[in-house]
Amino acid sequence: MSEISENGRISAADADSLRLIVDAIPAMVWTALPAGSRDFANQRWLDYTGLSPQQALGAEFAEMHPEDRSAFLESWRLNVSAGISRDLDVRLRRADGGYRWFHLAAAAMRDASGQIVRWIVTATDVDECKRAGETEKMHALQLKQIIDVAPLHMFIWEADASASFGNRASLDFFGPIPPKPPMVFLEMVTHPEDIEKLRAGIIYAMSRGEVFEMEVRMRRRDGEYRWFLYQIYPLRDEHGRVARWCGTRIDVHTRRESQERDQRENLALREEIDKVAMFEEIVGDSPALQAVLARVAKVARTDSTVLITGETGTGKELIARAIHKRSPRSGRAFVSVNCAAIPRDLIASDLFGHEKGAFTGALQRRLGRFELAEGGTIFLDEIGELPADTQVALLRVLQEREFDRVGGNRPIRANVRVIAATHRDLPAAIAAGSFRSDLFYRINVFPIEIPPLRERKEDIRLLVEYFIDRYASKSGKKILRIDRKSLDRLQSYPWPGNIRELQNVIERSVIVCDTEDFSVDESWLSQSREPGRPLSDELMTQEKTLIEEALSKSRGRVSGHTGAAAILGMPASTLDSKIKSLKIDKRRYQPR
Repeated sequence: MSEISENGRISAADADSLRLIVDAIPAMVWTALPAGSRDFANQRWLDYTGLSPQQALGAEFAEMHPEDRSAFLESWRLNVSAGISRDLDVRLRRADGGYRWFHLAAAAMRDASGQIVRWIVTATDVDECKRAGETEKMHALQLKQIIDVAPLHMFIWEADASASFGNRASLDFFGPIPPKPPMVFLEMVTHPEDIEKLRAGIIYAMSRGEVFEMEVRMRRRDGEYRWFLYQIYPLRDEHGRVARWCGTRIDVHTRRESQERDQRENLALREEIDKVAMFEEIVGDSPALQAVLARVAKVARTDSTVLITGETGTGKELIARAIHKRSPRSGRAFVSVNCAAIPRDLIASDLFGHEKGAFTGALQRRLGRFELAEGGTIFLDEIGELPADTQVALLRVLQEREFDRVGGNRPIRANVRVIAATHRDLPAAIAAGSFRSDLFYRINVFPIEIPPLRERKEDIRLLVEYFIDRYASKSGKKILRIDRKSLDRLQSYPWPGNIRELQNVIERSVIVCDTEDFSVDESWLSQSREPGRPLSDELMTQEKTLIEEALSKSRGRVSGHTGAAAILGMPASTLDSKIKSLKIDKRRYQPR
């Protein structure tokens, strides 16, 4: 047979070949298009019914007994709409007007993607078997005949998987194997790393009478393993009970190898990036930073959800990457999502994926970030910006470890570690009604607060030296000394943009540096100073006054939508730190 086109059609040459094959089958056979309309009947069928080739086409089925036709048409419509192969016994009129019982067995021909491209229906005379009660024996015989000519791996299991039959394509692949129960056979031919998942999935599907599919590696007769899309479908009797199981195996080895090659290349790229950038913003030996890294070391080896808080530019994503790199999931993907950078109406699709046609513009199925992070870690930066409906979906992932694609109706299991981060005051957002309290408690399992750079001044010199070395190497410059006044200026500056701002200032200074002495233009720092957030020594008194005024207005309350932190526009954790460093007694503002 020639290849089937992507749209499921068979060329004229292929159709002629198919008719020749069907005509040669030693049984009464007709074929139908995917929608169910009969388009060919072999010579044996025409000889028995006395119909002309033209009379045998379409969907009239006039050769069937009037009492059987409606039941057949209803069953056939179910076959076509559900894509299943349901057998049925009917009486067919001979050319001389007499009727005999026949067993009609339908088989769906599918392309590599699983789409039905044609139906083949075979009629086996069971008139004597019907009277003798041997229909079941003929069913098995006819099923064997049908699947034996299929151009892909097909097999039939009994309802309890006690016995099976594989078609010729299967036998050609696996070679001669002594008769074994299906589960024993799977043990023999499935890759050791895949067998447990395959067995568990099949047992679960059979217990519920559901369709099952999974990609697994199976051993060829020469010992080589190839990837297959393994599928089983329940075949039901007229009472809806599972009578047998039909299975297919579609070779997806080439496609899977390409995916794994891309994954290895991406992993190598991530590792290279990690080597260069992993610890840029974690340089330092200050007590405040070491306390953070100690918490990272403790939580990394667990699977607990982590919430990282801190001001913009403090390196929250780098801390998240450090947790991932030290975790058992380090060999799998680290997927970073900036929740504030994605339009609100697209964030659910970005996180959870969507099905084809889920919304305007959804031209094909798209995997979401959670599926891309399967087995690894997903980092949700700026989680406080998530819209309400997406917060509900995320809560479901954290509680039940499953989600639905947008437009989908089948739950997808999620084996992903979640690390969230925010610079917002989430308790204040909860009080304001913009963030769910139950989601907060789910993500706040292990909180890590990253101190701002102004609270770890001991690290500034190390960071300056690190960034000078990095950018001087990139630009081919040799810098041996740091101007003392510039270093003092850098250490006294409050750094409202934190390490990110320091990094930019150093890079800019290296670019304009023409000597072996490094210096910083003082105007760059004064222009960068953030108004309303004075933290330099000479303005510390002014800052203390602002905080005390806010505490007075909030009656000593720090967090919440009416708290001092909300009034000042900063996280409550940051304000608490400032209150301690400025030695402010917040209790004297509280009502007595």
